[in-house]
Amino acid sequence: MPVEFLGIAATNDGSETTARSGAAFDAAYTLRLARAHEEHGWDRVLFAYASGSPDPAPAAAYIASKLDTLQVLLAHRPNVSYPTYAAKTFATLDQISAGRLTVHFITGGNDHEQQREGDTLSKDERYARTREYIQIVKKIWTTRVPFDHEGEHYQFHDFVSDVFPVQQPRPGVSFGGSSPAAYAAGGAEADIYCLWGEPLAKTAEQIEAVRAAAAAAGRTDTPRIQVAFRPIIAPTEELAWEKAHRTVGAIRARREQGLVRQHRSGDPENTGSQRLIAIADAGERYDRALWTPTAAATGGAGNSNALVGTPDTVAQALLDYYDLGVDILSARGYDLLDDAIDFGRYVIPIVREEVAKRDAERVARGPQTLAVVNG
Repeated sequence: MPVEFLGIAATNDGSETTARSGAAFDAAYTLRLARAHEEHGWDRVLFAYASGSPDPAPAAAYIASKLDTLQVLLAHRPNVSYPTYAAKTFATLDQISAGRLTVHFITGGNDHEQQREGDTLSKDERYARTREYIQIVKKIWTTRVPFDHEGEHYQFHDFVSDVFPVQQPRPGVSFGGSSPAAYAAGGAEADIYCLWGEPLAKTAEQIEAVRAAAAAAGRTDTPRIQVAFRPIIAPTEELAWEKAHRTVGAIRARREQGLVRQHRSGDPENTGSQRLIAIADAGERYDRALWTPTAAATGGAGNSNALVGTPDTVAQALLDYYDLGVDILSARGYDLLDDAIDFGRYVIPIVREEVAKRDAERVARGPQTLAVVNG
């Protein structure tokens, strides 16, 4: 099966290790970073969402209008707009990008962050709302006649859009989470299910949970699986580990100095972060190259487990996940621009070459092997 690479489409040069040098939305840097991804073998970039941050939709439209092939993954929280409005926004962006849009629906795993924009639902209520929201958006994208909707969270009458996506029947839907409620919603509705990087055995367990949820929802297909990491690479293993320890030191220093905006203190509420912390508590190193102190230093914040080593070591580690059934590999360094270029130059070609070899071997072994690999 083909492998794809997802990078980050940051709107400024700040990261967990470095303060941004300019405004929150730096148009020149946003374009420079996206162009670096397009020119160095990446398939798509994520425009993330956070309360108070630049709106990702116009930023994505800006990049889509400037670049030719790079695909866009747009993060969206259902609490910030009505689904009728959002569906039109997404369809318009798919038109601007000539069919290069995927939408990543974020349910929200932290009550404090959600309340910053007026969302007071509980986590399980948010998952139910997200599932209804996705269903509405899909219907708007694919329905040419007016319809009514009377749901738990949304009600409207006689709606039909006048703008439709380029992609037919519709753009892809991406979703993430590690709780039973997340598996149920994403297993039913997602084309792509997103996980944070965990040890191979735990990732395999999550993949099975997603597949079981899809089957329970009556699907005959299963979502594609995406896994996210923070690669730390260098020409030698020794230099890579020196870089890794410097990185953790910088993360800790910024947090200790209060330079990183955080949620309220206390243990994380979302299952994904709780899992990352538990994994870090149990050990620093797993499998071929997985390293947990970066996750521990951030309190399990988001995509934070690292893969450390030479380009070949990191590539082989990614191939271990590919062999589990992961075909979208998300990676984001701490020096956003330079790390995107280095990863594109030195890691992506190794992975693509090895995947091509694996696929050729499976074809040679016959259709029964392909059926087993594809689930």
